[in-house]
Amino acid sequence: MSTPLLSWSEANFGSLLGQLIAPRRLNGLARQHRRSAAGAPATLSAFWLVAGMVFHVLQTCGLLSTHLWQVTAKRISDSALSERRQTMGSDFFQCLLDQALACIAHATRHPRAFYKGLLLTGLDGTNWSVSNTPPIKAGVKKTRSRRRAAAFYKLAMTAIYELGTHNPLAARIGLHGESEMQLATALLSRLRKDWLLLGDRYYGVPKFVCALMALPQKVQFLLRVRANLKSCILQRLRDGSALVEVRDRTSRQRLFLREIHARVRRRSGQWVSVRLWTSLLDPQQYPATELVALYGLRWEQECAYKELKIHLRRSSLLLSHTLITAAQEIACLVLAQALVARVRLTVAQAHTPVLQISFIRTLDLFRSLWSIAPAFADLLPAASVPLLLRRLLRFLARQSSPPRRHRSCPRALRQPVSKWPRLLRNSNTSGVFQFKIIPCRA
Repeated sequence: MSTPLLSWSEANFGSLLGQLIAPRRLNGLARQHRRSAAGAPATLSAFWLVAGMVFHVLQTCGLLSTHLWQVTAKRISDSALSERRQTMGSDFFQCLLDQALACIAHATRHPRAFYKGLLLTGLDGTNWSVSNTPPIKAGVKKTRSRRRAAAFYKLAMTAIYELGTHNPLAARIGLHGESEMQLATALLSRLRKDWLLLGDRYYGVPKFVCALMALPQKVQFLLRVRANLKSCILQRLRDGSALVEVRDRTSRQRLFLREIHARVRRRSGQWVSVRLWTSLLDPQQYPATELVALYGLRWEQECAYKELKIHLRRSSLLLSHTLITAAQEIACLVLAQALVARVRLTVAQAHTPVLQISFIRTLDLFRSLWSIAPAFADLLPAASVPLLLRRLLRFLARQSSPPRRHRSCPRALRQPVSKWPRLLRNSNTSGVFQFKIIPCRA
C-alpha cells in the first residue's frame, strides 16, 4: 500500500484514538501486562493492534485481519492476531479503559450535562451474552432460572457514564463471575468530588452509601431507595425533605443523609411513590423539587446502553470464542462508544445539545468514511482532509434531531413470566411527568 493511506488513517481514526490515550503510553501498558515473552518480537505495536480491534467492532461485517489492514496497511493473519490477543489477556484492556476514559463535557459549553456545577453521572450494570463455543462451555457454568439453564453465559459489566453526553467514564468487566455490586464497588475510586452520581434502587442501600461516604474525595450522590429501609428523622426541612440517620448493619456506622419522598404521576395516570437519599443537604441550594425532577435523567444511562448494545454491536451475541477475548471485545466496544461521543461533542460545539446529534447517524457516517478512506486516500492532498472533515461535521449538525418527546409505553410483557400484566395491544401516552413532594413523617 502507498504511504498516503497511513497518513489518511492517522488524520482520521488513528488520531482520534490517540486523543483517548497516547500511543507510547498504550505500548508501555502492553509491555507491563504481557502474559508471555515466548516467540518472535511482535511486528505490530499494541497501539495499532488496539486501533484495529476498535475499528473492527465499529464495522458491520468483515474479518479482523481485513480491518487491521485498512487501518495499518499491514497484512497479518487472523490466527496470528488470535494468538497475539491471548498473550495480551484482559488485565491490559482493563487498565486501558482506566487510563483512556475521561470527562469530555464542559460546564460552560454543555450546561445540560451539569447541575449547579456538578457533572451528572450515572452508575448501572448490564450483561453481555457470549457464544456457546467449546472453550466457553468448558470453563463456565450457566445460571439457572425456574425453567432451565440459561441459553448463553452472561458476562457482567458495570459502568459510569456522563448522562449529558453518553460518554463512558469508567467500566469494570466481571470476568470471574463478580456481582454487579462488586464491580460497582471497584469503580468507586474513579469518582470525583465535582460529580453528582445518580443510581437506582439497587444502589440505594446503606452498605453502598457507606462505601460512597468513606471515599477520600467527597462524592455527591442522589440514589433511589426502597420503601422498606428504615431511617430515623432528625430534622424536617421546609421543602418537605428531612435530615435522617441511617445505620449500616455491616459496619455499624451511622450515616447522616437527606431523604426526599415524592409521588410521581406516570403518563398513564398512575401515581408511583419515590424515595430518594442524597448527600446534598442544603434545601435552599438544592430544592427537593429540583432533585426529584433531576433523578429522571438517570434513564439516560439506559439510553447509552442501548447505543452500545444495539446500535454499535454487530450481533445479539459477542463474536469472541473465549472469555478473555470476549472481555477484550467489550472493552473495544466501550472505547468505540467513547470515540463516537467525542465526534458528537465536536458536532454540537456550535449551538446544538449533544444528545440531539444522532448517535446512529454519526456512527453510520464515520463508519463509511473510515471504511472507504483507503480507496481514495492517495487521490486527496493532505491539506484537503481537514476541510472534508469540517464539511462532514456540518452535515451531521444539519441532521440534528428535535428535542426528545415526552412519551411512555405501558409496563407490560407479551409473554409474562412474572406478575407484570400481559401486553395484548401496543399503546403509548404523551405528556410531561407530574410529581409532588410528600412531607417526611416519623
